[in-house]
Amino acid sequence: MANVSVFNMEGKEVGTMDLNDAVFGVEINDHLVHLAVVRQLANNRQGTQKAKTRSEVRGGGRKPWRQKGTGHARQGSTRSPQWTGGGVVFAPTPRDYDMKMNKKERRAALKSALTSRVQENKLIVLDELKLDEVKTKAMQNVLNNLNVSKALVVLNDNDSNVVLSARNIPGVVTALPNTINVYDVLKYNTVILTKAAVASIEEVYA
Repeated sequence: MANVSVFNMEGKEVGTMDLNDAVFGVEINDHLVHLAVVRQLANNRQGTQKAKTRSEVRGGGRKPWRQKGTGHARQGSTRSPQWTGGGVVFAPTPRDYDMKMNKKERRAALKSALTSRVQENKLIVLDELKLDEVKTKAMQNVLNNLNVSKALVVLNDNDSNVVLSARNIPGVVTALPNTINVYDVLKYNTVILTKAAVASIEEVYA
């Protein structure tokens, strides 16, 4: 069972905490992690790209000149792809990029990502994270105390003071235990969890 230090908002160690191996100490499955990241990025795509083929562009109904005798290459339409204003060859059309992944695979991928953060010492546990008011400078001071810049901050509840204070800091994003995902866990240099958030994650995924 992994044992990690618990820090306060001043960056001082105030204790230790055991992490559940069923969530933070599993065997890392790189293949599932890769699939989860590809799936998330694919599902984020709008798939609304569109260009017109030669059958969709305007004009070009009449053969521009007779087949033989003009000295020009034979042409059947002024809207063929080689003409200015012509259609696009193999034009992209709207499509759905959604990928599916089994629930057990998604959970295993998230556990692998969290485990990798623990093994790399890139997971920090705070005893609590509370701000008296919405103030970006106060949140930045907490990050400075922890010597962290680019971070995923996981809160147990939607504390508006913390969320609003953090959203204007580049490279910092907040999340709830039920909204964390593999891509964000791996994207940010450090994952910061409150003790309450750790308990919630272990309750859901253990």
